[in-house]
Amino acid sequence: MKKSDLPACPVEATLTLIGNKWKVLILRDLMGGTRRFGELQRSVGGVTQKVLTAQLRAMEASGLLTRKVYAEVPPRVEYTLTQTGYSLKPVLDAMCDWGLEYQHSAD
Repeated sequence: MKKSDLPACPVEATLTLIGNKWKVLILRDLMGGTRRFGELQRSVGGVTQKVLTAQLRAMEASGLLTRKVYAEVPPRVEYTLTQTGYSLKPVLDAMCDWGLEYQHSAD
């Protein structure tokens, strides 16, 4: 997605880029460094190969991550956050802090 296609509202723009469960979990897992497709599928859990592929492609198109394909048999594909992707760390940290607080206060 091009920046010019994003909504004018900054909150809505952020939600457009990361506004689903799978993208947020992919970001969480890539914050620790480069991951292969199979590693992401296992760590995200419950996501189908088709959905994970679609989410990764969308995130690559948005400039949140890069995809590197190695010319091997079988092919090896690795995903790494871009600087833009890493810039979402404070957002994820805030979500984690809020979630912990909510878990401890919810009855």
